[in-house]
Amino acid sequence: MRIAIVILNWNGKQYLEKFLPGVVETCHDIAELYVADNASSDDSVSFLKLHFPQVKIIQNSANLGFSGGYNIALKQIEADYYILLNSDIEVTPNWIEPVITLMESDATIAACQPKILSYFDRNRFEYAGAAGGFIDRFGYPFCRGRIFQNLEKDHGQYDDNTEVFWATGACFFIKAAKFHEVGGFDDDFFAHMEEIDLCWRLKHAGYKIFYCAQSKVYHIGGGSLDKSSSRKTYLNIRNNSTLLYKNLPRKQLYPVFIARFFLDMMASFKFLIDGGFKHFAAVARAHLGFYFSYKKNRVKRSKINHQQVTKIYKGNIALDHFLLGKKTFDQLDKQNFF
Repeated sequence: MRIAIVILNWNGKQYLEKFLPGVVETCHDIAELYVADNASSDDSVSFLKLHFPQVKIIQNSANLGFSGGYNIALKQIEADYYILLNSDIEVTPNWIEPVITLMESDATIAACQPKILSYFDRNRFEYAGAAGGFIDRFGYPFCRGRIFQNLEKDHGQYDDNTEVFWATGACFFIKAAKFHEVGGFDDDFFAHMEEIDLCWRLKHAGYKIFYCAQSKVYHIGGGSLDKSSSRKTYLNIRNNSTLLYKNLPRKQLYPVFIARFFLDMMASFKFLIDGGFKHFAAVARAHLGFYFSYKKNRVKRSKINHQQVTKIYKGNIALDHFLLGKKTFDQLDKQNFF
């Protein structure tokens, strides 16, 4: 079995210096290690060549974002499994084997993630993935262990291996054949929510997404764009609209889009009230960006065999969280998952 760990890097020398030694140590005799560099302007590549000659380097010609950077790199790597790993993650001993064992046990499992904990608060789940991702009927993503900004402490409540809706791109295990079968990431996403779109397309193709509790890593998060960035707001809103349009069954498409338009407008005015004019403007630009790409996205939608997939939360997570005060995953009505 061939396993390839692929770290996408863009001006992340400080993370490579800090975390790459641990990855090298834990993947010895298990996986080949690659760094795909997105045309960094720091000395990441020369640092790798000098200090980590065992690491294979793929140099992209430009900063192609998460989606394009990985798509280009993975076309050049022959393996049975890809492990896509953020550069700002600290791995732990035996973080690879339990996930691969779980995925090998079921041919229908296409992708999987480990437990994602905070690097700075090590008993608390980290925003990007926590204990496995879900999405509600209006397209709002959340996780076991994280609803919006509320991060739960890890006291073993999610120590079960279970099927989820999406696995985080921060530490993303995927069977290589399945990745290429559904066309990989959507290049136009650039960054943010591309893994949710990919997982949704995998589910349309009849595959499952899983969370493996026996593996854990620690994630810094926000290394490329932090939550204060209006660019991040733009990408999240635009990409969320795109993944909904591409993947929703036809009968749900228009009701969801009408609801999301008003929900996004409410969010934009909340930004404005809080003094975030750049974020207010980013929401409007995101909607325009989506509509300007409508023809291209219509072609993408036509290539997907839409099915009624499982693990979508049929409630409204925003309503549950902000109005009904549900702060943790276990407070959600389990009958609302289908």
